[in-house]
Amino acid sequence: MAERLGSMIWEMRARALAQQVTDPDSRWLAPVARVPRHELVPRWWEVDGSGTWVLRDGARDPEAWADAAYTDRSLITRVGVLHADHAKPDDHPEGLPTSSATLPSLVVRMLRHGRLVAGLSFLDLGTGAGGLTAYASHRFGAENVASLDVDPYLTSAAGERLARMGFHPEFVTADATEHVPGTYDRIVSTVGLPAGPGLRPVLAALEPGGRLATTLGRTSLIITGWKHQNGVVVGRVERDTAGFMLTRSGDDYPPGLSELFTVARDTAGDETSTGRYPVVDVANAWELRSMLEVTTPGVEVAYEQRDRHRTAYLAHPDGSWARATAEWTDPPEVHQGGPQRLWTALERIRNRLNASGSLPLLGARVRITSDGVVHLSRGNWSASMG
Repeated sequence: MAERLGSMIWEMRARALAQQVTDPDSRWLAPVARVPRHELVPRWWEVDGSGTWVLRDGARDPEAWADAAYTDRSLITRVGVLHADHAKPDDHPEGLPTSSATLPSLVVRMLRHGRLVAGLSFLDLGTGAGGLTAYASHRFGAENVASLDVDPYLTSAAGERLARMGFHPEFVTADATEHVPGTYDRIVSTVGLPAGPGLRPVLAALEPGGRLATTLGRTSLIITGWKHQNGVVVGRVERDTAGFMLTRSGDDYPPGLSELFTVARDTAGDETSTGRYPVVDVANAWELRSMLEVTTPGVEVAYEQRDRHRTAYLAHPDGSWARATAEWTDPPEVHQGGPQRLWTALERIRNRLNASGSLPLLGARVRITSDGVVHLSRGNWSASMG
């Protein structure tokens, strides 16, 4: 595949990418500059103007391939159950993205958060296209690197592609929320791990004295910490954010709350009120979204905008839902139903943000017990997840 772009072309583009996403004295500059990222993503999905997933094939358009692979962006490689590698040109899958090649700048940031050291064992949790595994193998030697994913095709394809680059790390196919084979001195996760029981296998796979860097599912919070001899991981919420896909145990994510979102769209609700703050796209208001997950775990969100008309939806597995609708920044009309008042919970968070100027998340202390419960604290504020 490298030959189809031409070695001079990809090497030049990779060097430019490395200079963009690392510092001139960074020890990650050489791995980014010397790994042919396009070989890891021969095909990918893009959304066209109508919101339809469209297949892109690098071999058919080498210029677009080079632009995509050596731009600091994530490339979606699987939607629902359909890998781009297996798709036909006229396929248009539906559903959520289920795998990607993470943007290189974020890969480098996560590697830095992991505090990798030569000679220590390292697990890349969430193989995806294999970029993080390739960078780590280049810098520290593949014999110290393992990569895990729930999808057997991803581990197989990444293994073959890295082998062509001369890297032979260990690839493991497993559900990390059920079992992580082996133990490691460093674990970096590029999927959002769940707090609670689903986090236990990862904690068990971390050696005492080892370091974990991950996000928590449905949040943008990057959690880092060191494992103590008593099995407790102690660290902090980094002053950095990342948006990763949730872990999944099956071939696709389980059905979401689509029926409840239909209720939220069409029902007057048990309570109608006027909201205090403008409608916000909660999914992309990362700090708000993170605090909502901390305080009201399990909430799913949706957002629509037509011209100046904006609507946000919230739904919870317990049957609670909320709809807030307004013209641009006008106070919204809010409808809520079910046992919880989800928009009210969101407005409490926004009250705190406006009153204090920030939320007590970034920089918070973290304590993760062996049962997977994540305890957060900062000043007089504390919360637990899981």
